[in-house]
Amino acid sequence: MTQGLRLMVYDRTCRGRWGRPGLTHAWWAGSALYRSLGRFDAVKGVASWDEAWDWLGSVRHDQPIAEVQYWGHGKWGAARVGRQVFDGTALQRGHAFAPGLARLRDRFVDNAAGLFWFRTCETFGATAGHQFARDLSDSLGSRVAGHTYIIGHVQSGLHTLAPGQAVTWSDSEGLREGKPSAPKRAYWSRIWAPNTITCLRGTIPQGY
Repeated sequence: MTQGLRLMVYDRTCRGRWGRPGLTHAWWAGSALYRSLGRFDAVKGVASWDEAWDWLGSVRHDQPIAEVQYWGHGKWGAARVGRQVFDGTALQRGHAFAPGLARLRDRFVDNAAGLFWFRTCETFGATAGHQFARDLSDSLGSRVAGHTYIIGHVQSGLHTLAPGQAVTWSDSEGLREGKPSAPKRAYWSRIWAPNTITCLRGTIPQGY
């Protein structure tokens, strides 16, 4: 078992309207359940990626990180906190996220054993999702994981990629309308869809 912190970040800005609960409430409840089961060492609700990078770089700073899960909204090749987007442009030299990503890379456990898992809709789907997965795994020097479908209680199209590996899943997986280079709409997750787990599963099955 890899030794290191298991951390979870979620979007705290999705609070619903007119007194109704939003997805932030579900993500918070899920984080509380996971912590009670000993799956996370620390959890942080954030209002921006800047806040997320600051926390990931400083929380228990003397310990390495084994895993980061992000729970929030996503789209093909991207994940966002509120309106702030994290996509391939953030991996370019000089981007505002570069220092935070560098700190995270330095904190991940050795030998590409670290994991950054996007529990977000569609982030690894279509052509943009393939490119983001490749670029991010190489940039962080760790495994990355994400989904190709719209996710909820059921979460389909879960795939991982390690630095230097080739993408093995289809760029049309999860795609309902459009084409991989210009996606328009994704399918909702289904139990019979490829590489499906539920929101209650805290680990990635072998082979995904």
